[in-house]
Amino acid sequence: MRSAAMIELWRGGMRESLHCGHAVICDRQGVVEAWGVPGTVIFPRSSAKMIQALPLVESGAADAAGLTDRQLALACASHSGARIHVETVGRWLDGLGLSEADLRCGTHMPQDRDENRRLTCGGESPCQIHNNCSGKHAGFLTLNRHLNGGPEYEQPDHPVQQAAKAAFEDVTGETSPGFGVDGCSAPNWACTLEGLGRAMACFAAPGAGRRGQAMRRLTDAMRAHPDLVAGEGRACTRLMRAAPEAALKTGAEAVFVGILPARGLGIALKIADGATRASEAAVTALLVHLGVLQPGDPVVGQFLPDPIRNWRGLATGRLGAAPGFPR
Repeated sequence: MRSAAMIELWRGGMRESLHCGHAVICDRQGVVEAWGVPGTVIFPRSSAKMIQALPLVESGAADAAGLTDRQLALACASHSGARIHVETVGRWLDGLGLSEADLRCGTHMPQDRDENRRLTCGGESPCQIHNNCSGKHAGFLTLNRHLNGGPEYEQPDHPVQQAAKAAFEDVTGETSPGFGVDGCSAPNWACTLEGLGRAMACFAAPGAGRRGQAMRRLTDAMRAHPDLVAGEGRACTRLMRAAPEAALKTGAEAVFVGILPARGLGIALKIADGATRASEAAVTALLVHLGVLQPGDPVVGQFLPDPIRNWRGLATGRLGAAPGFPR
């Protein structure tokens, strides 16, 4: 598995760091452009949430529960646990006649600074709704109610997860070689980077029928509510605001995907060392390469800073694309 040099950091005339990885741009037929090895098998982690949400929509469960586009955006989200996220997921569970105790995602402190400060200063503990995956799990619970499944909906052999696996294998065009348990306790099915990119292209150019309608609805929900997909200051939110034609989603361990409906293209990338700064920089570079973002857009300078400035405002280096990767 030979990765490609993708993002590098320069300081004092020397290359200080180099991030290598794999990236593809796909249409529905397959790879259009590639760096590294498209056949590299990865865990897509949270970048696959819109795929995991497909059964929620195409089964009729979302409509039966009266879900809005805001809730569907949260089903695809890795949110920051801000009040807007917590309150929306809380109302969603209330509408199902369920509670935080029905979630199986676990608890962590929210990434959102204001909510983190509120909990810390108030001596409060976070609940499962603060978990960045609580929207996805609320979607699982909605589908589970529709399927009349048991309470342990996160188990790999549960009907909810089997439906998610079937959708995943269908849209990637691959039989998954296996799964790992994600941070939120749900199974995360492996695929090739090419398969993930092809799946994103399917979302970008969905066909007719129930599957196509579900893909289009989830993509439109993400694009309409970038604040719910991640949160203030986060890469997904900032990049989607700057490039409203795109639906973008990060995943743990430096995975990033993009859906570009106007171009019928999907993007998938994985940084081998798991560095988030590199995956954010790489997806930004690919969006500039495709003309979705203009080089002078301020958001490009945020994720591909040239120059990098220190705490005194002095220029100390630059972070940019390595030779051979789009600049």
